[in-house]
Amino acid sequence: MNTTLVRYTDDFLSAMREQTDTAADDLLERCFSSEEGKLVLRHFLTDLNDNEQLLKLPELLQNESLLCNAAQLPEWANLKQMQTGAAFFARYAALIMNMLGLLSLPYCYAAADGAKVLYHSERLRNDVGKRLRETGEFVWQVMSPDAFAPEGQGFATIIKVRMMHAMARYYTLKSSHWQAAWGQPVNQEDMAGTNLSFSLLVIRGLRKLDIAVSYADQQAFMHLWNVIGHLLGVDQKLLPVDGQQAIDLEQTISCRQIKPSEEGRALTKSLTDYITGANLTKGRIGAKETVQLMRFLMGDEIADVIDLPAGRVPASAINLLKLAGMFQEFKVVPSVNNEYRQQYSQFKKQHAGL
Repeated sequence: MNTTLVRYTDDFLSAMREQTDTAADDLLERCFSSEEGKLVLRHFLTDLNDNEQLLKLPELLQNESLLCNAAQLPEWANLKQMQTGAAFFARYAALIMNMLGLLSLPYCYAAADGAKVLYHSERLRNDVGKRLRETGEFVWQVMSPDAFAPEGQGFATIIKVRMMHAMARYYTLKSSHWQAAWGQPVNQEDMAGTNLSFSLLVIRGLRKLDIAVSYADQQAFMHLWNVIGHLLGVDQKLLPVDGQQAIDLEQTISCRQIKPSEEGRALTKSLTDYITGANLTKGRIGAKETVQLMRFLMGDEIADVIDLPAGRVPASAINLLKLAGMFQEFKVVPSVNNEYRQQYSQFKKQHAGL
């Protein structure tokens, strides 16, 4: 991994807004140049469920280096740290999954220019439940203890999302509503910000709930997300090597991108309407308190940008959210795999039929 100190200046990040994921974009262009290629790629991605399938590419795709190398970790990946990061996730999985809907996604919506591509994808705006389930499944699959083993799903899931981003860019640029001033759709700065929302912001949210996260666990969890970010096509210069560099990057992106927008407010309303209407808390926390929890976790400044209602969350709601993590802190975990499976089973049951 490139450990050279990168200065996250406005000029640097402005240049990153004009850069995308060239390898994925080029692959898509080649496949979409013919109906046969488009059909083969779509069928392959639809049927792709586990890492072993990446070793059996369709004939038309066998010379595509991106797919041929999709099941390889970067040279700098530290397997021990990745295992520690996965174990950390298994320990706090219920809380971390809550953080995605209450903190990570609305944080992304507060970034005005990045929110535009999400807004103009009507599926993301009008089918919030499916968006949440897909995001949840993605996280479970890449956080699995065997995610990057032959029998795992991590590599397969990541390349599917990477190509989905390329398709979003492809179709967005062909539409009439995209403006050059917004940068490229799903650009490097936005991808880096999203990666931070799943790593740094989750750690920050846990600590705001008074969950003691050690520096070693923080580094391991963020290293695991750096590996995932790399496999998703994020530029290595945008993968922070430590907590301070991550904070510097997040703060610089926030200063540049966090601002009010119609798109951000609309996406947030769709999200809060779904979370409260679908009763994901099973009645333990009311609709009003759920939205107040979002404000508490992300802070008033960002909450105001996406037009969350003002209000102070009651301590009882915070305590209910914390229970998922606090009780686990005192549990004897016989196996990371067992803990992961138990938590994943609960997630599946919670979202069944929604």
